[in-house]
Amino acid sequence: MLTVILIASMAHQIKKKLGLTLQGSKAEFRVWAPFAKAVAIIGTFTPNGPIAMESEKDGYWSIVVKEVEPGQQYRYQITTQSGDIIEKNDPRARAITSSDNGFSVVVDDSFEWGEDDFTALPHNQQVIYELHVGTFNRPDASTPGTFSSAIEKLDYLKDLGITTIELMPVTSMAYSNGWGYAPNYIFSVESMLGGRHGLMEFVRACHERNMGVVLDVVYNHFYGDSDLWQYDGWSENERGGIYFYNDERGDTPWGGRPDYGRPEVRQFILDNIAMWLSEYRLDGLRVDSTIYMRNTKGLNDDPTHDIPDAWQLLQDITSLAHKINPECLMIAEDFACNNFITKPRNEKGCGFDAQWELGFPHALREGLGISGARQNLATLRYELEHSYNGNAFEKIIFSDSHDTAANGSARLNDIVTPENPTSLLARQQSLLAASLMFSSPGIPMLLQGAEFLQGGAFNDWQALEWEHITHHAGYTDAYKHLLGLRRNFYGNTSGLTGQYTSVFHQNDDNYVIGFGRWSSVDQSDTTIVLANFSNDTFDDYTVALPSPGVWRVRFNSTWKGYAKDFPEYLIDTITTSADTTAAIKLTPYMVIIASKE
Repeated sequence: MLTVILIASMAHQIKKKLGLTLQGSKAEFRVWAPFAKAVAIIGTFTPNGPIAMESEKDGYWSIVVKEVEPGQQYRYQITTQSGDIIEKNDPRARAITSSDNGFSVVVDDSFEWGEDDFTALPHNQQVIYELHVGTFNRPDASTPGTFSSAIEKLDYLKDLGITTIELMPVTSMAYSNGWGYAPNYIFSVESMLGGRHGLMEFVRACHERNMGVVLDVVYNHFYGDSDLWQYDGWSENERGGIYFYNDERGDTPWGGRPDYGRPEVRQFILDNIAMWLSEYRLDGLRVDSTIYMRNTKGLNDDPTHDIPDAWQLLQDITSLAHKINPECLMIAEDFACNNFITKPRNEKGCGFDAQWELGFPHALREGLGISGARQNLATLRYELEHSYNGNAFEKIIFSDSHDTAANGSARLNDIVTPENPTSLLARQQSLLAASLMFSSPGIPMLLQGAEFLQGGAFNDWQALEWEHITHHAGYTDAYKHLLGLRRNFYGNTSGLTGQYTSVFHQNDDNYVIGFGRWSSVDQSDTTIVLANFSNDTFDDYTVALPSPGVWRVRFNSTWKGYAKDFPEYLIDTITTSADTTAAIKLTPYMVIIASKE
């Protein structure tokens, strides 16, 4: 494995040993500052003042300093073309004391991984849990969560059935407890969350429990006030300088867009990919807003504003990632439903494994007629039948995410009854949405707290209300059962991990939909899902099932074990007549999942 990592991470490099390379007590520093007149290093290991660095005549400056130890701090002192002296942090620093005018830190590279032989499950068997470290498990109202406090809840997540944890960005950020999507030091892990070793300990703890870790990374922009901005004093058009496009391509809604065509910037990003997958042993990455990387306006069919350099960089990102870890899960947040995002590179695609897109949560909201949507099932049917490149698992599906539960909106259960996000109606509709998410084609993902009815909008300061697990234990049990069915724990729902889906029933007047999932050629493992998206009760609802016989109910969302006030209607089996039709009682927002023996 080590040989693969070294070969893969070096293949893209135009310059080696960038940033800080520590060997014993001897440190080699190398920084890219092509327009600098002079560069010096200053730190706790330079008691007599700045030490001049040597120009390598290709835009890089370097120096070897003796008697440097982990924990010491440093900065680069850059003399600009105009003669000004500016101090900048190391863009590749593995630690920063503070994102607000802090210092680069010499880190200890040693870490004991133990017997880490974790291998991620195939994509069709994964269930993702989106987690924001700062709010997931806060010790108290005034203290943000850390990797250490998150580790305390890993056994709970494993028991829930989670296979993969997706961390929202954890790099040093403009606001230490923010969402993480305003990156300024992409090689440094936020110290307030626990820093470099904190993340390693979290990954190790997950692997010990046979759970993978995927990390959100942001390359569509860098935060405007970061040290990268006009790094060596040079810029054009009063823009960002060497790390950024210095024309209109540099504009994004959030900060300057990196110059993907500049080899040094490309290596900066690719080295970052290699770091996450090798040094931290992450099991995948979610690349934020790839559509804003490849198009200046964030549009799909808009060749006028396309950025071809970004398309090639995205291809390089996935190629490098899969060389380092062939089983890693590479996710693109793109929103454009473009097949080429997940097509292989040899077919001119970007080579991502899956796309994160917003179609599925909006389809659920339209099916329920909430969020101002006109109630219909057509959009949901499209999502059930739509796949990228004929692969059902090239998309991430969810009922809520940090995006859909914020930005002027809220979590689904909060939208249903804002005055009481745990009302009977909120629980019924939220459980229906979860049932569809776990049974539909795609890789399902749940937002932290959804399994115990966390209310409100997602934010970066409000702690999860863990007491809800006690108050709504039955609801959390429903999630456990759904995850068990999705992962075929009971040996009778393997169809939910299959490539094939067929909608066998759609009633646009009564808002009832039914579909089947299977993996075997003869469809013998077909698992069916029947969902009533209405508030009506149908005593004898007639529906034609995919095949005749006896279907045994594996999940019934009305069971009082999930909530004592649920309008329970128990049904063990569904038996079809000769023409495959069956008469079934459906209560409001009821979901049935069934399969044959």
